Amino acid sequence: MTKGFKTLDDFDLTGKRVLLRVDLNVPVNDGKVTDTTRIERIARTIREVSDKGGLPILLAHFGRPKGKVNPEMSLKVVVPALEKVMGKTVHFADTDWTDVSGAAAVIEKAEPGSVVLVENTRFHPGEEGNDPELIDRMASLGDIYVNDAFSAAHRAHASTTGIAHKLPSAAGRAMQAELDALEAGLGKPQKPVIAIVGGAKVSTKIDLLENLVEKVEALVIGGGMANTFIYALGYDVGKSLCERDLKDTALRIMDKAEESHCAIILPIDGVVGWHFEANTPSRTYGLDSIDKDGMVLDAGPQSVDKIKTAINEARTIVWNGPLGAFEIPPFDKATVEVAQYAAERTRKGQLVSIAGGGDTVAALAHAGVKEKFTYVSTAGGAFLEWMEGKPLPGVDALTT
Repeated sequence: MTKGFKTLDDFDLTGKRVLLRVDLNVPVNDGKVTDTTRIERIARTIREVSDKGGLPILLAHFGRPKGKVNPEMSLKVVVPALEKVMGKTVHFADTDWTDVSGAAAVIEKAEPGSVVLVENTRFHPGEEGNDPELIDRMASLGDIYVNDAFSAAHRAHASTTGIAHKLPSAAGRAMQAELDALEAGLGKPQKPVIAIVGGAKVSTKIDLLENLVEKVEALVIGGGMANTFIYALGYDVGKSLCERDLKDTALRIMDKAEESHCAIILPIDGVVGWHFEANTPSRTYGLDSIDKDGMVLDAGPQSVDKIKTAINEARTIVWNGPLGAFEIPPFDKATVEVAQYAAERTRKGQLVSIAGGGDTVAALAHAGVKEKFTYVSTAGGAFLEWMEGKPLPGVDALTT
């Protein structure tokens, strides 16, 4: 996929100011970064820019300040974690983006081997509005633009698309790895391809399901959204989460899947609980005998076996969303068992496994396999929009 883009290999970075769009929207508690995963993902690009003689100038957003300066959303809080991960001095350039002369002065004085972090790009309304004047101010700070923030690639913002049209541009190593992984998932995958889509509601994933049934050989539907499909087929799902008003939508998706020769794999049994809480009493039921007072909170053992059989026949798996209420034991069993099975097939070289989305990452971490899949995307919304087949402005802007 990255054949359509320039990368760091295509530039002489010696003495260059490299504007590097990154994802630093990290969790913070009591003024300290609590998870450095996103920093670790961009570390390779930052080091490479520095090692090749360039000055990495980091651009990022943090929180949702809605175009106004908000000290509680200052990126300054990230500096200590950045310095610890990178082992480099990080100079913070404070600016509200109405005047970048102060940031330019920090950049001018930065010593070789150091890093510059500029204040939250969303402190100016022109960031989300892709404002030409703000784009010019941002571009004036650098010689080359590198986008390493796939997680923001679905936004047509000044720092994600605008600068790419003003300066020589490239994909960073994290962006490059993400694009290559996504190409392996749905672009030019090893077939057969199976997709697993779970989560609470069909309404949030209609576009996703309609896109996938045209691209994969089998589609596993799990989580609360499976109840809507089961209901559409005429089963009583008791008090389970179910969007009954989307019955026709579910039937339309199943018809489209049949036309596209995509097998829809739904649960054939479910683990039912009577209270949505950890370790509540539960029992497994077949679809035709679900207790009218109960809630289906996980896929049952027969369903898990059916999914494993489908995985056995696949060469590629793309996963978004858990198969049950994995945060609440014992309703994590199906997600954990299937995730571990896919990870083992991956370890043996029998499967290319691509996963993404906030709940999915958390579920795979819970199953102990987050590092055992071929690629796990932390991009959230961008990953979902890619799976939906929608254009990603931040990626399109890099096309040469």
